[in-house]
Amino acid sequence: MTESTNHPATLKPGAKGMVEDWSSDQRVFKNVSWGKSMMWIFLLSDIFVFAVFLLGYMVARISATEPWPDASEVFALTAFGVHVPLLLIAIMTFVLITSSATMALAVKYAYERNRRMTVIMLLATVVLGASFLGMQVFEWFKLIEDGVRPWGNPWGAPQFGAAFFLITGFHGTHVTIGVIMLIVLTVKVYRGSLEREEGGFLTGRKGRYEMVEIGGLYWHFVDLVWVFIFAFFYLW
Repeated sequence: MTESTNHPATLKPGAKGMVEDWSSDQRVFKNVSWGKSMMWIFLLSDIFVFAVFLLGYMVARISATEPWPDASEVFALTAFGVHVPLLLIAIMTFVLITSSATMALAVKYAYERNRRMTVIMLLATVVLGASFLGMQVFEWFKLIEDGVRPWGNPWGAPQFGAAFFLITGFHGTHVTIGVIMLIVLTVKVYRGSLEREEGGFLTGRKGRYEMVEIGGLYWHFVDLVWVFIFAFFYLW
């Protein structure tokens, strides 16, 4: 049998074969584009940053000497005369999760080279992402008006304000970058730049529809991080 480095069946057995397999990226990055590989590496590094922020928040909360503010009351809103805990946060979460669905459809239609539906799904994702940001701005202004600062708040442990602004602000920055990126991709798909494989900003020397998938990887990551923030910061 002719030895080939591209077929798993011809790989060398044993520990030596495993080392050669991994060192040549036989399973990990073989046949994966440069852009997609770099996005995965970036997302992996970003996971550590968010993990450190959330771990720091949990340590601050556990070690706080003053009572930690009740998130269900701090983030409650009154709708139609009814006091609803976490109403705005629940809506924000629903909007962001829905945007993951529209982004997934955009990737599907992109690989089908259906420009019209790709543009529609990308625009829907942009609108949902911008809506999330608008609600987050409202949330920030409401808490600032209530007296929340990075160094204190009216309800208890002063670390609450610092944790809130750091974690939600860092995530909001990621969402903002994602919205801008999706707007650029939407314009490129609408103009047919990816269809003609034209290079340019965010598409490199040869723009392909794979860029929509790479943008989708980033967007799904941002949505997934919010699920953890929602669970640890708002529900705990």
